[in-house]
Amino acid sequence: MKILQLDVENINYELINPEASVYEKSDEKKVSVDDAVVLLVSVEKGDSESTADKAINEALKFMETEKRKTMLIYPFAHLSGNLAPPKDAMKIIDHMYEVASKRCDAKKAPFGWNKKWNIRIKGHPLAEQSRSYADVADEKSAAKGKAEKHEEVSEALKQEEKVVSTWYILTPESKLVPAKEFDFKGYETLKKFSDYEITKVRSYQQIPPHVKLMQKLQLVDYEPGSDAGNMRFYPNGRLIKGLLERYVTSRVIDYGAVEVETPIMYDYEHPALKEYLNRFPSRHYIVKSDDKEFFLRFSADFGQFLLMRDATVSYKQLPFRFYEITRYSFRRELSGEVTGLKRLRAFTMPDMHTLCADIDQAKEEFKKQFNFCISVLDGIGIKKGSYEAAVRFTEGFWKENGSFVEDLVREFGRPVLIEMWNFRYAYFDPKFEFNVVDSMNKATALSTVQMDHENGKRYSMSYIDSEGNKRYPIVLHDSPSGAIERVMYAFLEKAAMDEKEGKTPSLPLWLSPTQVRLLPLSEKYVDECVRIAESMNKKGVRADVDDTDTTLDKKVRNAEQNWVPYICVLGEREAKSGKLAVRIRGTRAQKEMSIDELSSEALGIVGDMPTAPMSLPMLLSKRPTFR
Repeated sequence: MKILQLDVENINYELINPEASVYEKSDEKKVSVDDAVVLLVSVEKGDSESTADKAINEALKFMETEKRKTMLIYPFAHLSGNLAPPKDAMKIIDHMYEVASKRCDAKKAPFGWNKKWNIRIKGHPLAEQSRSYADVADEKSAAKGKAEKHEEVSEALKQEEKVVSTWYILTPESKLVPAKEFDFKGYETLKKFSDYEITKVRSYQQIPPHVKLMQKLQLVDYEPGSDAGNMRFYPNGRLIKGLLERYVTSRVIDYGAVEVETPIMYDYEHPALKEYLNRFPSRHYIVKSDDKEFFLRFSADFGQFLLMRDATVSYKQLPFRFYEITRYSFRRELSGEVTGLKRLRAFTMPDMHTLCADIDQAKEEFKKQFNFCISVLDGIGIKKGSYEAAVRFTEGFWKENGSFVEDLVREFGRPVLIEMWNFRYAYFDPKFEFNVVDSMNKATALSTVQMDHENGKRYSMSYIDSEGNKRYPIVLHDSPSGAIERVMYAFLEKAAMDEKEGKTPSLPLWLSPTQVRLLPLSEKYVDECVRIAESMNKKGVRADVDDTDTTLDKKVRNAEQNWVPYICVLGEREAKSGKLAVRIRGTRAQKEMSIDELSSEALGIVGDMPTAPMSLPMLLSKRPTFR
């Protein structure tokens, strides 16, 4: 069953004439429905009442969240080429209507008619959702039918669905407690994270706050001209993203990695690549060039592994680290899970791979990278204690290396979620992630390190040991911050939660697109404001001037809505004294400061973090408005 689910302001249709030999009689020729969830339904061969029940239940969940009371079920044969016979389709549509009628104000458009219609869809990202439902037996049959074709779903992703996970909480005191029995008092966020991971409910039923904020601040937005999960970054969003990329890259290079650059697409039939493709738990894009098929990378692994294969490395040089910031990596996430900056199909991933001689060196380096990730997040402004940790491994790894895992948890200093697998479904064992929990109790992984036992041999990566023999390394995969877009998501969700608690939402000063805004009291002070802003910009402080033809109150309100950290009013008194009247965001404090004092304070807070010039014209009157 294929469904296009629409959250509409209004839909109206007019019956023209029957277009099929099987159709429903209807005396109501013109219909108009307001404020409803519309299901455009294509019933397919093999669909049953069970399939219909699943579809209705999902739609009702959405309606409950969005506080919608009306559902319109609209037969729509244009979503599938595998349609059920008309009589069977009518029975399924009628069943959907009967089920929905018991729980909401349900309506049904008559089956088999050619209709003239108009529709107004609500303006939010979840207002249009494509959904697909099938019985288990039908899914297995479809899988067999694809056996001779390339699939976007890897074998590891299929194995992940079969693996049996046992969930625990491991404390810094080395107590391993089943998650259901753990007392979460004082660890409420860990409880939310644990519930999210165990239930595996990933999709949102309403718009996450960060989506509204990224649009309101004109940072990022959906790109209607591309595939879902491929975003457009406006100038200020690109500024923030670029600063984050530079910071993480500088930290990784300081840590000891060498930076490389590799292609974004690879030959689907390359033996090592194809084998690894099926050991990575991800869906992928396939593209054609000439007479060959390629896949778009979903990490830097492929290019870096091929590069490592051609490198001559001695045991004396290990551990050896390669690094690339991928702009972009591509994963075909499920359409229902693609949301804002949290889960994308095209994203920027800082990706470091480390060659280690053996398991002992790999564990030692794993611990170092665990702490390195904490340090990177702390530098960005995501402090330890604001995220939760998960460590995942097989039962066999725990039996042989339990003390190693316990050391990690002691280092973290808080209870950690443990996922123990009954078998290794992918190339890694173990891995950890640091996860933020957002305002809707959904978790997102940021930093991660994985220990790879397979790809050294698979890619013929090797090093020469002390006796001159060729050995295959263990490889650590490390993204010290996680995807850059997710870091932005974490900041915006934190700001949304702050606002909900009555606090002032903000970004760290080093990431604020405008750090200082100057507000001239009248037109005659614009030139002086420009002079001050230019001097600040030369010192590395991003300052702009609101020279628009509006009142001071509106200028202040606009600056506050833009989350500007320092708002400075300049009139006759300030011009004569050389002191600015400065309003500091997040406090009610207003104080007089000289230009040098304000610049020094701002630069002192930014410290050693990367800086960049303004991404938009300094005068607000010269700036475009997006959306």
